[in-house]
Amino acid sequence: MALSYAPDRSRAALEALFALDTALGNILRTTREPLVGQMRLAWWREALQGLDASGAPAEPVLQSLAEAVLPLGITGRALSEMVEAWEPLLGDFPAQSIDGHARLRGRALFATAGRAVDAAPGDPVEDAGEGWALADLAANLSDPALASRARERAATLLAHVRRSRWSRNGRALGALALIAERQLSGPIPPTFVLRLARFRLTGR
Repeated sequence: MALSYAPDRSRAALEALFALDTALGNILRTTREPLVGQMRLAWWREALQGLDASGAPAEPVLQSLAEAVLPLGITGRALSEMVEAWEPLLGDFPAQSIDGHARLRGRALFATAGRAVDAAPGDPVEDAGEGWALADLAANLSDPALASRARERAATLLAHVRRSRWSRNGRALGALALIAERQLSGPIPPTFVLRLARFRLTGR
């Protein structure tokens, strides 16, 4: 629903970018051995960098990126930097890896998505991305202390983001931040759709 707030011309690019994020996250969800995970991430890094020179192989996410994202002037090498966010989470990781992951994942993803939708310079896309990534991480961490730390940091960032007025082009990303903030409090009630509808109209 939130991605539908993006301009029509940008929707395919947004869907491709978030599909890439999902594909990278699935490596952690489906890999138990850190070495295997590193190998799979290395494949994605090389495949993304290869988009600049040799085009996309027969892989749906890569093909979508080549068709919808690269024509916007976003390179495969730039996209490959998103891989770095996931490596610290392979196996055991220290608490400081939480902040590093959120910066490398959320800020990079939302900054690139902001370019894709032509968000306004005043839209807090990077803070929104970091808060969104922290909220998602908090929901998936098994360590209560680490989850609490991620949740508190997410709440601070997303509360700051909520006080901004988003441009029309950036509202898809702002809506994702609103959803992430609401999820910190538990399951989202059906009435929250009214809050999103107001945000779509007003930008705040």
